[in-house]
Amino acid sequence: MKQFIVFVVCLLGATRADVSHLVTPEPKVPASPYVFSYQAGRAPGHVDRQHTEVSDGSGVIRGAFSYVDPKNQVRTVQYVADEHGFHPQLSHKLEDSAAVKAAKRRHFEAYNRIAQEHASQTPGQASLAAAPHASAAVAHATQKHLSAFERIAAEHAAIGRQQEAQRLALAAQSEHGEVDNGQYHPE
Repeated sequence: MKQFIVFVVCLLGATRADVSHLVTPEPKVPASPYVFSYQAGRAPGHVDRQHTEVSDGSGVIRGAFSYVDPKNQVRTVQYVADEHGFHPQLSHKLEDSAAVKAAKRRHFEAYNRIAQEHASQTPGQASLAAAPHASAAVAHATQKHLSAFERIAAEHAAIGRQQEAQRLALAAQSEHGEVDNGQYHPE
């Protein structure tokens, strides 16, 4: 037991000790300027991507990369990265594919249809015509659940009445003390 107490006292002392003189902070090395560039391709002699980047040593990085997209178009992105973030500029306008255009059209059609349906209703009220209807199986299961709920609620009410009757009978029989709320209190 003494060893445990000594261990705890040492542990508490060690956690409060100043060890800042033992820790040497990492020196802040200023950013060094650099330049790099590369070109690559999937086939010998065929360049399909390149990247160039320059840092001036002050934390500002400028660069560009190019690649050939699946439609054989050369895409170039020029960028600046600084303390305010990454700022790309694309050489091409992004266009949606036919599938994306169709999905957007379907989305906006559904959105507008729902907005029109909701605009004609009282807020918070769902249209009964649009509400899902229960199948015969769901209606049967719902009725079975409600019947079981009513049966259990009746059983709990009967148990509560029985316990209250027992409490009142105990209070009436008490000669040596007062029974209040099911609790015996001697006089």
